[in-house]
Amino acid sequence: MGLDRDLQSIQEVRDLIKNAKAAQKEYQNWTQEQVDSLVKTIAEECEKHLEPLAKMAVEETGFGIWQDKVIKNLLGCRVTYNYIKDMKTVGVINENKADGIIEIGVPMGIVAALIPSTNPTSTVMYKTLISLKAGNAIIVSPHPNAKKCILETVRIIQKAAKEAGAPNGLVQCIETTTMQATDTLMKHPDTGIILATGGSAMVKAAYSSGNPALSVGPGNGPSFIEKTANIPVAVKRIMDSKTFDNGTICASEQSIVTESCIKSQVIDEVKRQGGYFLSPEESEKVEKFIMRANNTMNPAIVGKSVQVIAKMAGIRVPEGTRVLVSEQTEVGPNRPYSREKLCPILAFFVEDTWEKACAKCIAILENEGSGHTMTIHSQNEQIIREFALKKPVSRLLVNTPGALGGTGATTNLAPALTLGCGSVGGSATSDNITPLNLINIRRVAYGVKELEDLRREAGQEVSGCTPCCNTNTAECGSSSGMSAQDIERLAREVLASILNK
Repeated sequence: MGLDRDLQSIQEVRDLIKNAKAAQKEYQNWTQEQVDSLVKTIAEECEKHLEPLAKMAVEETGFGIWQDKVIKNLLGCRVTYNYIKDMKTVGVINENKADGIIEIGVPMGIVAALIPSTNPTSTVMYKTLISLKAGNAIIVSPHPNAKKCILETVRIIQKAAKEAGAPNGLVQCIETTTMQATDTLMKHPDTGIILATGGSAMVKAAYSSGNPALSVGPGNGPSFIEKTANIPVAVKRIMDSKTFDNGTICASEQSIVTESCIKSQVIDEVKRQGGYFLSPEESEKVEKFIMRANNTMNPAIVGKSVQVIAKMAGIRVPEGTRVLVSEQTEVGPNRPYSREKLCPILAFFVEDTWEKACAKCIAILENEGSGHTMTIHSQNEQIIREFALKKPVSRLLVNTPGALGGTGATTNLAPALTLGCGSVGGSATSDNITPLNLINIRRVAYGVKELEDLRREAGQEVSGCTPCCNTNTAECGSSSGMSAQDIERLAREVLASILNK
């Protein structure tokens, strides 16, 4: 039966791609106004279902907090729509008559959208809106552990799209979820681009598919609290971020790094706001549940509350504990606290100076999470600038929660649930992904120079004449093979002979 299911899923994907290709061929002829109207209709329909979809996601996956997933869903529809609604993505998107350049938006075709279990419904909304805004069709590949809520989100979008007159097949979803189905979708020659959000293995598979891909690697962002920071506010932002949806956003903080001169103040404030510092014995017990035997993050702790994790590890925590904190000194692949932890667990590092703290943050990122996101809490613009120049991240967030700032909810970054990590993180872009990442640009360029102009710019002697729109080149002196100097010499000889007569 397993083999039959695999074959069935492969055939399903082939049929979906055939349908998507036909739908997109029709859709690519839509005007910008038609596309914008469709995107608006879908965004508004999604907004009617924020709470039910959030609850469904938590119930199915066991990850996170439904109230926070409502906010994520809002980010995936209304906030995303408001950011992209005025973008020009179809037809002529820019024209510069002075330079003789016209830019035309060209859709990539079919977007293969891989959806994670941590942010399932919101990511479907977001990826659908940016794909359709760019003139593409989209095929959703659900994470098996979030299949029901993802399919329901797609059905809501399909209904809205149909009512808006979209061609059938423009938005589709794989229902027979297998690895073979996703592999077929990613490798199919008619797939225009892969938009992947998930673990490292999936990212590698996307980039090795043979098709263009935009994928996101793991986050592991440290948060540096510098001595000029407003410590209570800095800690509040970190706690808000790390507890938001139980830490399932990859841009959320994974470590606090601070200076020894304010260590006691920071510790006191973390405790006051619900952080529980684990003893060495408790740290060891919790550590065993952070990573699996293959040294990858344990899904059993992802999106779980402090109370669930504590019970799992066999420790007791005070009433009202929001985050588990473990003081650490070392960073490395076999040091679980220095790795990505998509749950309310933080590592805590202390360094004597900001320069050493800077180096520690780099070490944490190079251990895991290069190219993704980190935060800094400081009022010292020079130190902020030094961090910006040196950190191997695509987003340095200043005085804001990491989870919400990285996704554009509390910053003016593009709202996104796919955050590029740049080449240092193995990604093709460092952008927060928008419709502009899902179009090609065809450029129309008018000639503004002739070869003779280039020769003059290079300091070369130009022989002959330069044709112009009013000159018949067949009658031009240069057509005889004579240079300008030859013509001038001949004219002088003729004039001299006439005068001598």
